[in-house]
Amino acid sequence: MSELELAAVEWIRVVGVAIDVFGVLIIVLGIGWAAGLYLGQRSGGEKLGTFKIRIGRALLLGLEVLVAADIVKTIALEATFMSLAVLAGLVLIRTFLSWTLVLEIEGRWPWQAHAVVVGRALGAPVAKHGPDGTAEAARRDALSARDDERSKVTT
Repeated sequence: MSELELAAVEWIRVVGVAIDVFGVLIIVLGIGWAAGLYLGQRSGGEKLGTFKIRIGRALLLGLEVLVAADIVKTIALEATFMSLAVLAGLVLIRTFLSWTLVLEIEGRWPWQAHAVVVGRALGAPVAKHGPDGTAEAARRDALSARDDERSKVTT
């Protein structure tokens, strides 16, 4: 290898490690931030749920950055079949973790429409689309059903 190639390989390795460190920092600082906000909140029904959502979001973002670091290091430095197989395994595991975190945070799989979750979260009947066939109509119907339920409680 020439001196330029060695310098490029070393620079890519440093960039990969820096991205790894950044991903870990995102996770650690995100959990610390969520814990600080959790401890600073007054007790309420949504306190634990909000805490879990904040932790999940920090984990998701950190996992995405760690996958990027693995891709940079594997593709740029060690493009062998074995390293690509290891990368594929890591990406599969982290993708599965990301999907389960989305399920935990949002109550839906990543490939499901958001309107389905809105209806479920608001206690309304779940429908993928409203009467006019759009997700926006489903959201409006879910909000209307929630408002109807609230008015029953207050009267």
